[in-house]
Amino acid sequence: MAGWLVLLLGVVAWWAWEKSHRKTRPMPAGLQEHIDLPHEQEFELYHNALSLCSMKTRVCMAELQVPYESHHIDLIETGAYENIGRRFLKVNPGGTVPVLVHKGHPVYESHEQIRYAAQHALPGSPELIPADPELRAEMERWIDRSSLAGNPLEHGEVSIGNAIPGLTMPLFAAMIEQIPIWKILEGVLFHFDPKRPFVFMAFKFRKLHRLPGLTPVMKILSRSRRHAADHLDALEAQLGASGGPWILGEAFTLADVSWLVIFERLVQADWLHVYLGEGRRPLCAAYWEALKQRPSYAEAILGFPHETIAYGTRRIREAKTLSPELREALEGGVA
Repeated sequence: MAGWLVLLLGVVAWWAWEKSHRKTRPMPAGLQEHIDLPHEQEFELYHNALSLCSMKTRVCMAELQVPYESHHIDLIETGAYENIGRRFLKVNPGGTVPVLVHKGHPVYESHEQIRYAAQHALPGSPELIPADPELRAEMERWIDRSSLAGNPLEHGEVSIGNAIPGLTMPLFAAMIEQIPIWKILEGVLFHFDPKRPFVFMAFKFRKLHRLPGLTPVMKILSRSRRHAADHLDALEAQLGASGGPWILGEAFTLADVSWLVIFERLVQADWLHVYLGEGRRPLCAAYWEALKQRPSYAEAILGFPHETIAYGTRRIREAKTLSPELREALEGGVA
């Protein structure tokens, strides 16, 4: 009995020590000149293959032709909670990716990173920010409409970036099949958002085919599906008004960088046919085809494959093919 008590006290002491060394706190967006991080190159990027925001920053760096040292940081969806480990929390106490580091100073939040990178690229780099103030303001509106803002699970009407996490839940449920339970448990013990690890634990036990039984998840998915349709309708109208091929017309800007990754996520989570299939939103469909021809797509998206993401996409498609009921529950008809 005494031995078990000693063991229990040891485990509690370990957890308390570990927890005290994994403290997280919100970090302000933008450049943090007062923070100095070890670095070897002028630009370094801490990112994740699945992270929507990481993809955005990678695409921007590729468009600007800015070289950087790559540090891949695992999230639980891609294998481990590396983002809440002691080592990474020294880079970002907020525990989120991506982090762009310039001359040792971190820049937090992807929407700020792409603006910063565009303003600090080498002379001769492509111009991704319009000189005209009105076009610049329009670009900013479309960046905002694609970005995460506030609580994404509650405010999908604000931006398609906020609707995307809800649409990604089936992909999470599929990918988590590949992740051992003990790795998810690390998040239960140490993650700064106590709800998130329990959601992944629920996905692990329910499996993809039983996802419709999770009523709260399905309500979020339903809202996200409707909001995403509204934002894509707005994009269809904008492409018609601008004349394309890009959001602002002939000039490719940071707005297009931001929306490229939205379409990539629709592919990964198997939503593209719902929104663009059978002739729906033809201008958006043509826009996506044009985006895929950009060298930055090959470099920043196709250049960072991850087997767990590929597994998740295959798993969703197979499950919906085998179960029309699951397809109907997830897609809810054509948006």
